[in-house]
Amino acid sequence: MTPTPEYFRKLDPKICTDCGNKIDEMHESYINQCDKCLRHTDHI
Repeated sequence: MTPTPEYFRKLDPKICTDCGNKIDEMHESYINQCDKCLRHTDHI
């Protein structure tokens, strides 16, 4: 069985649903947009 920390390190990075960039996130984050896209949509 794979140790838990190693399992999470091997997961593919989350990708922004708007622009396709890699999302830098915390492990319990459920966002699907990067910070740049989130800031852009907040002002529309």
